[in-house]
Amino acid sequence: MNNDIHASEEQTAYADLLFYGSWLGLAIMIATYSLYVSGILAPHVPLDQMPDLWNKPVSHYLEVAHVPTGWGWVSLLGTGDFINFIGIVLLAGLTIVCYLRTIPVLLRKGDKVMTYIAIAETLVLLFAASGIVGGGAH
Repeated sequence: MNNDIHASEEQTAYADLLFYGSWLGLAIMIATYSLYVSGILAPHVPLDQMPDLWNKPVSHYLEVAHVPTGWGWVSLLGTGDFINFIGIVLLAGLTIVCYLRTIPVLLRKGDKVMTYIAIAETLVLLFAASGIVGGGAH
């Protein structure tokens, strides 16, 4: 049996960044959640209103709570309930950052096809995350 299987340089670069980025995202989520539950940062939507809003349609919640759609939540990062999004966004965007990390490695190796694929994948993910498509996911 041949045990000489090794990850390529770009695989290692991707995996290392994913590993540390995931831990960073988790740490940020724990820290921001602590700010929220401790009351250090007041929530945008008061906790006593939440039970009334949970059983309503999202459109009602957005209107009553004055919550913007799309990337508008960024304007609410100073509040306890929205600061939690920082870690989530980091984890969600980590794939883009990992692809960006692999592009220089692929260029240095002269792997043009994989470089183009990594660039295309990065652009597709950025386009999807931008909200231009309007799929309603955020």
